[in-house]
Amino acid sequence: MTESKIKIWKFLKITVCSLLITALALFTAAAIRTLSLDVNVGLQLARWEKSNNISLVIDQHQREELLARFKEAVRIPTVSFSDTESNTTALRQFDTFLRKAFPKVFSSSLVHHELVANYSHLFRVQGSQPKLVPYLLLAHIDVVPAKESDGWEAPPFAAKEIDDFIYGRGTIDDKCSLMGILQALEYLLIRGYAPRRGFYIGLGHDEEARGFNGAMNIVRVMKERGVKLSFILDEGMAVVDGVISGLDGPAALIGISEKGSANVKLSVSMAPGHSSMPPRESSIGILAAAVKRLEDNPMPRLFGYGAERETFEHLAHKFGLPLKFIMSNLWLFSSLLGRVLERKPLTNAFVRTTTAVTMFNAGVKVNIIPSLAEAHVNLRIHSAHSLQEVLDFIQDTVGDERVKIELIDGFDPLPISSSDEQSFGFQIIKKTVLDMFPTLTVAPGICIGNTDSRHFKDLASDIYRFAPVWFKPGDVQRFHGINERISKKNYEELIVFYFNLIQNCDIQKLPEPHTSVHEL
Repeated sequence: MTESKIKIWKFLKITVCSLLITALALFTAAAIRTLSLDVNVGLQLARWEKSNNISLVIDQHQREELLARFKEAVRIPTVSFSDTESNTTALRQFDTFLRKAFPKVFSSSLVHHELVANYSHLFRVQGSQPKLVPYLLLAHIDVVPAKESDGWEAPPFAAKEIDDFIYGRGTIDDKCSLMGILQALEYLLIRGYAPRRGFYIGLGHDEEARGFNGAMNIVRVMKERGVKLSFILDEGMAVVDGVISGLDGPAALIGISEKGSANVKLSVSMAPGHSSMPPRESSIGILAAAVKRLEDNPMPRLFGYGAERETFEHLAHKFGLPLKFIMSNLWLFSSLLGRVLERKPLTNAFVRTTTAVTMFNAGVKVNIIPSLAEAHVNLRIHSAHSLQEVLDFIQDTVGDERVKIELIDGFDPLPISSSDEQSFGFQIIKKTVLDMFPTLTVAPGICIGNTDSRHFKDLASDIYRFAPVWFKPGDVQRFHGINERISKKNYEELIVFYFNLIQNCDIQKLPEPHTSVHEL
């Protein structure tokens, strides 16, 4: 063997050995992290400040009353039809109903109430220690339209009971939270409770129409008064049970951000003509080709670069192998997991900015080639993307100067709120959940829809989206769909949750961390 061949052979051996050693080191590090990572423990092992919380025991008579009130709320059709049209008669009726349903809330000297923009409500609950920074609980009054003819098992505004579930539009989105918050406060005031930490309750009347009149005016009022908040809690995410394939047991997902949104109009204008003498390309054909390019070329995978990374790391210890190994080591496997998740529409929404063609309009007569074709595209923007980057991507992908691209409206993804052991709001919500449901896994999540809370980002750095509504397989489709429902037991759990949360917020500060998080 010549000297040059010997050198090549030695070089190959050294290279292979180096690669094997590197692979072994990576595997060892990944294995250690897999066995030791349990970010769900957090402050549960820490020494929490002592408190004398009132327990809520609901007897049968109270149970019947609270369910009757909830059903009455669902029966009032507070529908938002569009940005400019809502059922104002129902909104006025709902105002009257709230005052009758919660007399203590509206009469207590601790509670200041005001109507905002005619139909929204803002409550300020006075705390005994003004130095403690207040927080805000949000919910909304309005609901999306619903027709029984769409296939409902019961009329959507009848609040009918079927197998211990109450069916009706708004039972999940969002009258369960609204009524749960006020019912909890009513019970606390009846029991003589006076909070140490003051707080606000905001009830918007047009969240389903983007909150431009309700939430935005509540924000204006609070800004004028110089209000600053420690955290905000709104609707958005829930407890999922059997929804995430492979997860051992249910999980409470607390939204720490929302995807951004954009509505973009694509249009092509050409001279009209008669169908007997068609041009080589029509406005419809050019636009259809542009839309097809958008669908064939999805936005880039960004899994692991946004809030979704924390979600999977918090859930990792509840999966079996090999998923536990992969999710515990997203520093190594985020690209692989992203490729798996993008295969299904539900999980693809966590991987990238999604593109949905929602409207396509062209033509007025069967024998006329139209001069104008328009398509509307709705995009939900990943937290690692910006609105401008999305628009640039659309421009490059369409790649046809004949297609006019116009931004109708849009906004960047919401900032990612804190969820570490120094995060007051997140840890209080987490503690309240685990005190009620000790076997749950609690994880931060990303809200793929949008809520009123996005308008409040100047008032608090930490905004959370969660209510302990239980979603089992198939329940997600009820959200804005047919047969929206909540179990009687679950509605009662919401009341207990807010009852305990308000009291838990009275602590002055979080305990010192007792962590098992391992950074790599």
